[in-house]
This record gives sequence, structure tokens and C-alpha cells, in this order.
Amino acid sequence: MLRRIFLTALIAGTMAGLFAAGLQHLKLIPLIAAAEVYEAAGAQADHQHGAAPAHDAAAAEWEPAPGIERAGYTLIADLLAGIGFALLLAGAVALARLRGYGIDGSSGLLWGAAGFAVFALAPAIGLPPELPGMSAAELAARQQWWLLTAAATAAGLGVVIFTRQVPVRVLGAVLLVLPHLIGAPAAPHGATGVPAELAAEFATASLATAAAFWLLLGSVSGWLYRRFE
Repeated sequence: MLRRIFLTALIAGTMAGLFAAGLQHLKLIPLIAAAEVYEAAGAQADHQHGAAPAHDAAAAEWEPAPGIERAGYTLIADLLAGIGFALLLAGAVALARLRGYGIDGSSGLLWGAAGFAVFALAPAIGLPPELPGMSAAELAARQQWWLLTAAATAAGLGVVIFTRQVPVRVLGAVLLVLPHLIGAPAAPHGATGVPAELAAEFATASLATAAAFWLLLGSVSGWLYRRFE
């Protein structure tokens, strides 16, 4: 079983990661580059008004240079993410198979849709994808809420789908909405240099890319897992 899981994850994760990297290069990176223009203009204005400290250049966070370097780091990150998510997906499929559930390319699409809901859609309800230069809550608070939302959504979906008892399913539904009742960390109030239209386009493109990634990952994982049995 472990060999099947790892082979499925390696092949499906690599394929989905390459696919996601291509979509990001076409759809997301141009939007990020556009937002960085607004971010740089805002930083220059702050500096001219004395709001930026003299050591900004030394304290600036490292980031890959535009072009080949950024594309290379994006590709590596997408491949690692693809294989990592594929391991989670293949492990979940293996557990479902032990309980007698079938798997193939078609049912793999449903697993991919569930992965999209857990890791992209549900967190985006409270924390939409952000462009550089947009105001955001503290990073640690956002990470904690994202982890809570992903875990609660995964558990809630699992309970709702794989159990028959109505009270238990109600508990699963509660888990699905719990993070949103708690609420995501709020961004500080203040003007942002990124136009709202650009931010909305980026959020939409990010979710569309994530959906395509997860559906491909689920379908290929399901097909491979069945083939390796």
C-alpha cells in the first residue's frame, strides 16, 4: 500500500505541479507584477514623505528577481506542493479503500473537488488571495486561522460524507461553519495602493487555478491508484 501511495503521489503531484506552474505563469504572475508596480509607487511616496526609515533597503525581505529566477522558484514550489498534496490525497484514498469505497479517475475528481474545498475555497472565504501591497492581518494569526479552517473543513466533509448517523452529520456541518463563525483575522484599516479591480481579478484567477490544479490532481491520482492496485 505504501508503495502505491508514494508512486501515485509522485507521478500525480509532479503532473499537477507542472500544470499549476504553467497556469500561474500565464494568469497570476502578470497580476503580481502589476501589483508590485503599485506597491513600489506607494513605498516611494512614503519615503518622500519621511515615512520610510533610512535602513529600508537593508531590512527589505528577500524575494526572487522577476523573470527566470522567479519562474524557477515558482516551479519548485509548485512541484513540492503538488507532491505534498498528492501524498495527503493518496493517503485519504487508501483509507477509504480500506472501508470498501471504490476509486478511479471519475471518483478522483470528487476527491480533487474536496481538496479544493478544504485547502482553497473554505480559507478564501475569510482570507481571499492577496496581492503584494495589500493590507493584511498579522501573518501568524492568518496562518493559525487557515490551519483551523482547513482542518475543520476536512473533518467536517469526512464526517458528512462517510457517516450515516444524522447527529454525527450535524456535528460535521457545525465543523464546516465553525471557523467562519469565529471569523478570520481582520486586515488593518487603511488605504491600499492596489486597485480593487486588480485584487478581485487576482482572487478569481487564484481560485480558478487552484480548482484546475485540484481537479487534475484528483483525477490523475484516482486513475493511478486504481491502476497500481
